[in-house]
Formats: sequence, C-alpha cells, structure tokens
Amino acid sequence: MTVEQQAPVRGARTRTSRAPSKPHGQWAVDGNEPLNANEEFKLADGGLNVRERIEQVYAKGGFASIDPTDLHGRFRWWGLYTQRKPGIDGGRTAQLEPHELEDEYFMLRVRIDGGQLTTEQLRVIGEISTEFARDSADLTDRQNVQLHWVQVEDVPEIWRRLEAVGLSTTEACGDVPRVILGSPVAGIAADEIIDPTPQIREIADRFIGDPTLANLPRKYKTAITGHPSQDVVHEINDCAFVAVEHPELGIGYDIWVGGALAAVPRLGERLGAFVAPERVGEVWHGVTQIFRDYGYRRLRNKARLKFLLADWGVERFREVLENEYLDAPLPDGPAAPTPTTIGDHVGIHRQKDGRFYVGAAPLVGRVSGTTLTALADLAEVHGSRRVRTTPHQKLLVLDVPEDEVDSLVAGLDTIGLSARPSLFRRGTIACTGIEYCKLAIVETKVNAAQAIAQLEERLGALEPEIGRPITLHVNGCPNSCARIQVADIGLKGQLVTIDGEQVPGYQVHLGGGLAGVGRGEAGLGRTVRGLKVPADGIADYAERVIRRYLADRDGADETFASWAHRADEEALQ
Repeated sequence: MTVEQQAPVRGARTRTSRAPSKPHGQWAVDGNEPLNANEEFKLADGGLNVRERIEQVYAKGGFASIDPTDLHGRFRWWGLYTQRKPGIDGGRTAQLEPHELEDEYFMLRVRIDGGQLTTEQLRVIGEISTEFARDSADLTDRQNVQLHWVQVEDVPEIWRRLEAVGLSTTEACGDVPRVILGSPVAGIAADEIIDPTPQIREIADRFIGDPTLANLPRKYKTAITGHPSQDVVHEINDCAFVAVEHPELGIGYDIWVGGALAAVPRLGERLGAFVAPERVGEVWHGVTQIFRDYGYRRLRNKARLKFLLADWGVERFREVLENEYLDAPLPDGPAAPTPTTIGDHVGIHRQKDGRFYVGAAPLVGRVSGTTLTALADLAEVHGSRRVRTTPHQKLLVLDVPEDEVDSLVAGLDTIGLSARPSLFRRGTIACTGIEYCKLAIVETKVNAAQAIAQLEERLGALEPEIGRPITLHVNGCPNSCARIQVADIGLKGQLVTIDGEQVPGYQVHLGGGLAGVGRGEAGLGRTVRGLKVPADGIADYAERVIRRYLADRDGADETFASWAHRADEEALQ
C-alpha cells in the first residue's frame, strides 16, 4: 500500500479526558483564575509590558538587574531567550534548573512575517549581527533570523536599528501569535494562484502587539500561501490558509486548524470552509480568539490548539467559530489539489514579470552577519532589492534580470549559498541544538553539516538515481523544532545506548512528510523499536537506508516515504 493510499497518521494521545477531575483552565468555561505559574505571571503583568523595563532598567543595570519572572517569562514576548551556557553536556539538560543552564547572553529572534525582506533590512540584520552578536545568524524553518550572544545592554539599540527599517522582534516568542509563514514567492511566481501578501500584512498590522491577543494558552502559529506547491507546511500550523479555486466563488483559501508537532504531534485538519480573501483577517482573528477563550491552560503540555481540536472535532470547532466569532457563516469549499512541484524554491525560476528569482541553500540554515551583509550587497549589484527567507531554511533573491543570473549564482557560491546544491544539502535542516539551546541534548548543526559532506562524497554519484531530495531533519531534543515527524528521515536527539554505553544520539523517524510531489496527504513518520544512531553516525545510517531503498523500491516512482512505511524493520536498521 502506498503512502497516498494510507489514511494519514493524524497524531496520538492528543485527546483529553471527557470528564476531567480538574478544570482545563478554559477562560470561557472556568474563568481566568491562574492554575499554574505561567498563567500567574501573565495575568499579573502582560508580556508586552516588559519592554519599558528592558529599556529603562535592565539595559542600564545589566543582566544581574533582571527580575527572574521577566527573564524566564516576559522577555520572550520581545524575542529574547537566554542561551545555553557553554560546556554543559546533554546528559545534564534534564538535571539542572533553567538558571543553572543559562548564560548571561540572549538569543534574539527577528520576526520576518512572510519571509519578506528588502536588501536594506537584510543589511541591517547583518550589521547588528557583526556588531552585537559575534557574527552569529541562523535562518529558522519559520522564516525568522536568530542572533546569539546578545547582551541586554545592547537590546534597545538593536531595536532602534531594526525598527528604523520596519523590522521588529515583537511577539517573536511567547504565548502569542508567532511569525506568519508566507509563500516565499508571493506576488512574483508565474504559477501563483493568489498573492497572500495583503492578508499577511493585514494580520500583522492589526493583531501583532494587540494586548487582547497577547496572553494565549501557548504559542500560536500561522501560515498562508497562494502558491500551488503549498510551500508553508500548513498541516503543522495552528491556523493556515491554502489557496484554492472555488467552482462558484472564485479564488480564495481553504482553512486548516489544529496542526502542531512537538513531543505529541498532530496534523491539522480542514474545516471544509471557503474563506474569501477579504475575510481572512476576520477568520484568523476568530480562530485565535477560540484558542484564547477555550484553549486549555491548566497544563502546559496540553495547552496547544491541537488538544482542543482533538476533543471538539472539526464540526464543533467550525460551529463555534461561525456562531460566536464571525459576522456570517462560511460557505463550504473544496480542498486544494495535490502539489506537483517542490515547495522549497531552490534553483533558478522565471517570475511572472520575466525576471528571475534564485533560491539558494546555506548549510542547515547556519549563516553569519557577514554572509547576510554580503548577500545584500550581491543582490543589489545584480539588480535586486528584495530577498525572501523560506520555511526550509533557504534564501531567495528576487527580481534578477536574465543576463545577471549566472553571475549572481557564481557570487552566491562564493559566500556559501548554493543555488545548485546537492540533494543532501537541499533536503537537510537542523534546529539550533546544544550549542545554544537550553532544552537540547545533542549537537545538530555541526553533525548535520558533516553528514551532508559525507553523503555528498559517498552517494553523490547516485543522485540521478535517487532523483529527488530525501529530507533529513535533525533535532536536538524531542520538541521537533526541525519537524522530525514529517521528514523522510527524522532524527530526535536523546541519550542512546550503543554497545552498552550511553552516548548522545538520535531516535529515528522514517517516512513522514507533508502533502507534496508524490504524496497526496501529510502523514507522520514511523518509528522502529530500538532503532537509534549515535550523534556522529548520521551519514552512516542515512547511507545504509538510502542504499537499501534504492535496491528495494518498486520502481523509480516509489518515494522513500512510501517504501519506508511498507519496508520490513530489518531493512530499516
């Protein structure tokens, strides 16, 4: 049975008790009495209010002056997390308290809704990185840029520079509406169904920083695309809009709700409703308010929208949305067709205006301020003033004249960005890992980059036979920031026992994926009991299982994911 024929694995253990012994902490049902420490600090003082203290108190008094509740709570509302203290191994991650793990430096997340940047904005981020963040910069799989080694004393000046060019860190973290994923080719793709930029801008301008939405049960993720490749991983967002053509009402969006991964993954579901472009803001606001008012707050590990959807079901969710939060019901609508093109946009592509966009792959999202500044300069030299980030840790340069494309591609290579990457570089992403993250158990970026180099050497000659990227996602802990359950090969960081010795390594997930070429519906990967690899063994395992796939697959059209779901466990070892 192929993956396309299987019912998608929606997720497990997301249903809560029908008759709980304690209230779930739903504001609309139970009132807003705080039921845990997180809810207490949010109710006592909103996260957005900490900015004034950062500017007037903490930036002047230094790290030691920061109130612990602000440091470990409200700072997130402005994109700030303390980073991991160097030298603490993964075995101690679960043994130490947050203050024992943290350094006196911050990760700062720059919010980039829709992934849309001007070269001026990109240059400012690069300059901030080199001046204030030790030249660090990571592209995330949510289209943001993360800087490290930031000191609280420098945050007000960083904000001033970002905001001077229209950027911010507002609600880049915290129990809030996070960055809005948007198609990286919005407004330029020749095959675009609709440009979602007006809808992204409406939501960002109206609702980001709105105090009435700044205390949600937990984080809340949004995605909007107008491209037929469905390039924003919509099935794993809390609220998502996918372009579709209604046979009677024209072009609009199919709405999805309740997707999220983390340690308990669940794929989103269609509400079966058609959303006209002019109603996207209203509908998004309605779904977000449902989460605020009915979301579960008592237990943090049950506080995502996916748990409410699992209990309510799609029919009740839509009924509450239309009856309590919208001005009028939504018409029924069709599902979007299965994508026929890969949605990472890597390579050279003609725009609808005749110019070109060029998609390039860094190594697992790791760049630097120097690289970002050089990219801004390079784009401008070749006639471009626009750059996009992607949900796949890639970068696009837009609006390139045809006679400048080859020169741009060569220039990208010189700064470590490949527009013609190997399948292995193209298909691999990695989370921050133990280098900076207090939750991580295992290194990710370095291990993944080394694995790419080894796979290019060992399997490079087989790329024509492989035919398409086999996605390899490397995560430093169980929380799945790198989307391990929806990768061909997903690696979850943990301590593993190899030959009787406990070492850093990964649990393996196989055959996951979102809707795309050769896959009609999203589905979660399978795990094989006891299948674990050491941290330095990524390439060895990937080579072994890819060679077995090539030997056993049922013709060149069978995808790795389809084979992985039907293969015997012995073949996956």
